[in-house]
Formats: sequence, structure tokens, C-alpha cells
Amino acid sequence: MNENMKPKGTSFTFPCKDVVTCVEFCPYEAASQLIAFGGQLRINVGACRFQEEDKTVAGFDYKHLRDFHHDTQVVAISWSPETSLEVLPRCIRFCTAGADYKIRLFSSDMKEQDVMELFEGHSDHINDVAFEPTEGQLIASVSDDHTCRVWDMEGSQKICFALKAAGMSARWNSQDPMKLMVAEKRGTIRFYDLVNQQPIMSLDAGHVMLKSADWCPCDPTRVGAAVEGEWMIWDITRSSRSEDHQQAHTEGARQFRWSRVNENLFATTGRPGNQVKIFHMGHHQVPVSSDLQVLGGLTWHAFLPVCAVGSNRKIHLWIAEA
Repeated sequence: MNENMKPKGTSFTFPCKDVVTCVEFCPYEAASQLIAFGGQLRINVGACRFQEEDKTVAGFDYKHLRDFHHDTQVVAISWSPETSLEVLPRCIRFCTAGADYKIRLFSSDMKEQDVMELFEGHSDHINDVAFEPTEGQLIASVSDDHTCRVWDMEGSQKICFALKAAGMSARWNSQDPMKLMVAEKRGTIRFYDLVNQQPIMSLDAGHVMLKSADWCPCDPTRVGAAVEGEWMIWDITRSSRSEDHQQAHTEGARQFRWSRVNENLFATTGRPGNQVKIFHMGHHQVPVSSDLQVLGGLTWHAFLPVCAVGSNRKIHLWIAEA
């Protein structure tokens, strides 16, 4: 283990060059060890290895692979399913939302060829971007300009959904790739059919401030959100009203992300301070609760119950009990 990586019980940290504004594990099998994190003017890509997957690793190991220049602050990152380290030539592909209201698509062979394409169309802050997870030929983005836009790989806008409030989260689900989930700031989560380009159902959090929502990768009937100071969970087959909720952060929750390996495990961030909490639906306990100096991003490993967040020149990781 690198001496800069200090285990804290079931947690690890590793250093980085900047204050981290967002972080994202690659969710795909062919590149699940990859992690990308952004700051003010760059994106860092590295590889994480855990003892649970590789017995030669003493706990945890991180290796920095490459920096990508970014002209503005990185707001969000999403990996393409075309990313692969197992087949030559290697392919790294991801998109970002920038603070300049633009989307950037990065492609690299991790040697000499790095390509960046710019997508323009939003007129206000972009809150989320998401690659379609099966073919990787579409990107969804949501913005404070009250739109959700779907783009192709050439940067052409294929669909634009008018929203009733700022768009906070956009999510696909690999088990139902022709539907797109869009969460709006005023408490509504809508599902859109991409074939007929129409909304097909909605979930209601009430007239409250919704900051983030996620569509469970393990169980597509479940949706979760950070709403005011609470997390909320819906079973979309039963009702548009939440089936469960609990206070998470007394001064407001900011992010909600499901584990990719356990449909009962999820994490939230919020205030006071910069809190990170991991919850388990089965017992309503908090397996992990931590306060950090700075907080940017929230992500889960593809095959392990490992949650990561960004901080002040560090990435923090926790291994939760699945």
C-alpha cells in the first residue's frame, strides 16, 4: 500500500492535486477499477485496486494514470460503457458538465490520442450528465435552464424535454434503457419514454427542495432522492408517493446515490458541515457517518460496497457492510 493511503478501520484516503468537485467510479466490468475526479481546471483518471478483488493488494492501492485539461470547473462526470482496459487499443471515454454551461466528451487511448468534443446548447448551470449505459451512443443532461437534453456522440441535440423547474439529476437504468429518469428541483421525478419522447409517469416528493435523485441499478423499481433534510425512497410499481423516508442531515441533504451491489444500501451527503452518511434499508442504522472539511461528489464502486467522495486534495473511500 502506498504510504500516503491511510486506512481508518474500513476506510482509505489517497491524495490528489486539487480540491475535488466531483468523483465517479467507472460502473462497467471492463474498466471497473477506474475512477475519475475533477476540480477547477482538470480531470484526473486513476485505477483503484482493493484486497477484496486482488489478494496481492494490502488493503487498497491507487495508481494515477492520466490528467485531462478542463477549461472550467468540473461539475459532473459520467463514464461511457465503451470504456475498456481489457481490449487493445484501450479506450477511455467519459463526458463532463462544466461550470461554463457546456458538455465535454473526452476519448483517449491512454497513449498519444486524446480527443475532446464540446457540446453547446444549455443557457444556465448544468447539474448532471449521464451516458446511456448499454450502447453509449446518447448523453442526457439537465440544467437550471429548465430543460433536459439528449445528445448524440457528434454533439447534436436529439431531444429536448421542457421541465417545470431546474433539472437536478438525470438517470438511465441498464435494465430499461429506453426510459430516462429526470428529477426536478421542486420535488417531481419524471420518467420519459425515449421512443415517443413523452413523459410516462411521475413521482411526487411534495412541494419541497429536491437536490438529487438516483435510480437503483440493482432494482429498477426503486428510486431514491435527497429532499430537504431527508432521504426518500419510492417503489415505482406501487405509488407516486414515497414508501419510506428518514431525516439524514438536519440542515439539508445534497446528494443521494444507490450502491451498485446491494439494493438496500445507499449514501447521502449534506449539512451541517460536509457530512457523508451510508444507510442500510434493512435496519435503518447508519453504518458510516463522517464529517469532512470540503465535499465534492459521491460515487459507488461497480462490484464492491465501496463509497467514495472528494475532499480538499483527497479522495475518501469507505467499505460498507453489504
